[in-house]
Amino acid sequence: MKEAPSVIEKKLLHYTGKAIADFNMIQKGDRVMVCLSGGKDSFTMLTLLNALRRRSNNKFDVFAFTLDQAQPGWDDKTLREWLTTRRIDHEILTRDTYSIVKDKIPEGNTYCSLCSRLRRGIIYRYAEEHGFNKIALGHHRDDLIRTLLMSIFYNGDVRSMPPKLLSDNKKHIVIRPLCYVQERDIIAYANEQQYPIIPCTLCGSQDNLARKRVGRLIDQLAEENPKIPSNILHAIQNIKPSQLMDQSLWNFRGLENELFDPTTKHDEALFPTGMLDLDDELAII
Repeated sequence: MKEAPSVIEKKLLHYTGKAIADFNMIQKGDRVMVCLSGGKDSFTMLTLLNALRRRSNNKFDVFAFTLDQAQPGWDDKTLREWLTTRRIDHEILTRDTYSIVKDKIPEGNTYCSLCSRLRRGIIYRYAEEHGFNKIALGHHRDDLIRTLLMSIFYNGDVRSMPPKLLSDNKKHIVIRPLCYVQERDIIAYANEQQYPIIPCTLCGSQDNLARKRVGRLIDQLAEENPKIPSNILHAIQNIKPSQLMDQSLWNFRGLENELFDPTTKHDEALFPTGMLDLDDELAII
């Protein structure tokens, strides 16, 4: 007889199920390829999706895909045993992206960008060749809000990780079922489940990543106001273009035409775009 789910598992199942329902992530007949990296997040995601699959009476398929990137010290023996014991269909594919990243990226620079691009290409190709229409990634709430702030601070744009994304070639839909789940709950659940974690010796060995600095900043702010992380997540879902400055989303230049007084005409701009060539110093002021 299967044991009843723990308190933390019930919480995780609730928020994962809510995310799937809110964004219509999984439909009947879907073949979901779960990207299992060997970390706590992907282990948790796979466990929860497999539980939800059983609850649905197998209305969708779950398949675990692990990419062995030939990192030094990689040992997937216990991972294979864990998957086999739970009768989860899976494949562990070996592709040496580690050497490529180490060769292309100078020492001291972050590996994440190139590593993720190489990994993403392999994942998409595998999904296409094996007929999986959904690709599940284990990013959680804290990943989403850190990405938002990193984008603002370091790239000058407003973007995060969408809960559901159509791939560029329009052949796959990427889903993030843990988008409502807090990392601290994942940590607690992973400890409870005693997952056979495989540490990352590539990005995991870099201590000065911007993502870690942004994470510490959010944690510090949350000490003063615990609602800050959830408020940031809510902000991603509550965009108000009229209160920002993106002219592609809001017609600021034509607002005069929206005035209630229909007798007032504003056909010609006094200062057309590009007419005023301000010095950089004046522009900053």
